[in-house]
Amino acid sequence: MADNIITGLDIGSANVRIVVGQVVKTGDTEQLNIIGVVEVPSQGINKGAVVSIEDSVSSISACLEKAERMIGLPIENTWVGIGGTHINSQESNGVIAISRTSGEIQENDVERVIEAARAVAAPVNYEVLHVIPKTFSIDNQTGVKDPIGMSGIRLEVTTQVIRGLSSQVKNLTKSIYRTGLDINDLVLSVLAASESVLSTRQKELGVALVDIGAATTKVIVFEEGDVLHVTLLPIGSDHITADLAIGLQTSLDVAERIKMEIGSALPQNFEKGEEINLRDFGGDDQVFSKKYIGDIVEARVEEIFEKIDQELQKINRSGLLPAGLIMIGGGAKLTGMIEVGKRKTMLPVSLGVSKRFNTAVDKVNDLTFATALGLVMWGYNILNEKGMARFGGFSSKFRSVKEVADKMSGWFKNLIS
Repeated sequence: MADNIITGLDIGSANVRIVVGQVVKTGDTEQLNIIGVVEVPSQGINKGAVVSIEDSVSSISACLEKAERMIGLPIENTWVGIGGTHINSQESNGVIAISRTSGEIQENDVERVIEAARAVAAPVNYEVLHVIPKTFSIDNQTGVKDPIGMSGIRLEVTTQVIRGLSSQVKNLTKSIYRTGLDINDLVLSVLAASESVLSTRQKELGVALVDIGAATTKVIVFEEGDVLHVTLLPIGSDHITADLAIGLQTSLDVAERIKMEIGSALPQNFEKGEEINLRDFGGDDQVFSKKYIGDIVEARVEEIFEKIDQELQKINRSGLLPAGLIMIGGGAKLTGMIEVGKRKTMLPVSLGVSKRFNTAVDKVNDLTFATALGLVMWGYNILNEKGMARFGGFSSKFRSVKEVADKMSGWFKNLIS
């Protein structure tokens, strides 16, 4: 039974989330059912990076136990999302010669050229997370998507190489192995989230997926089906809470309650005389106008979208993505995000909608579970044959992180035995 289970683990700065999928076969057809969705507050994680192994292990264990109770089955392995401000991304080219007489390009040639792109000079102490092929060139023919079976003497590939700091990768894998879980693979969290939210058409036209978390905002841009740009900004919805705490001279808990209950990035929607008393939210006996609170929220939300637009300017896509910005994450739920986003980026902006699944758990459609759900879909696509065909058989692009995870697993097993 456990063989049919696919688990996605999203370790965020505010919450740890697990989504469990089950592959159900009926005759010749199979489908993915979502059978478990849980979350617990996270500790030991800051801006996507592990800052305390003991605390992070405790949070992951609590979430794992809750998930196992919910589905009534043991969870043995998981697909893990990795984020954090230590992630970097750059374009890289690889070139090889086709030596066989026929000149026909085979799968091992594609793997060789991707490996050549992987070998680009990298910062010290960084691990390659993904080498994502974008487009191939055969001799003078450019824009080739799948070169297998074609003929030529020179094969070139343009890839997007995504890396993470080695120490952070190892700290994350160490935290997970200590809970007794095995890791199927580490996947860039915003890339996994795109699997559950974005359509093929959106990726072809040009779209930016924006994941507004507690401590970071992750952005991934697609065009013509390829990853164009990836960035992680060290700013998130917790910064709005902190601004409110300073502006209202109150505690973070009170500021968070105010943000969740009446927070809006549209101060103009409040009447001039509308006021709140902090006492009603667990604070001191102080009165503030709702418009003043809206001004504080709006200023920080504007900054978030300005930084997103600056990233789009770097790749000459500011105002030029037909499918616009799709927002996910807890920060995307704040009132007024769409309006401010449209004003600051001059693009269509909307909230992400998860692809529909057979499930009895409505919670899976929440914006905050897009990454964990995407990890389940990523695992499903990789593990079944259709998925491997869809990824073009480029299993080599996952090899580096898998090696790190396997080394850590072996180290822990030796330690325990």
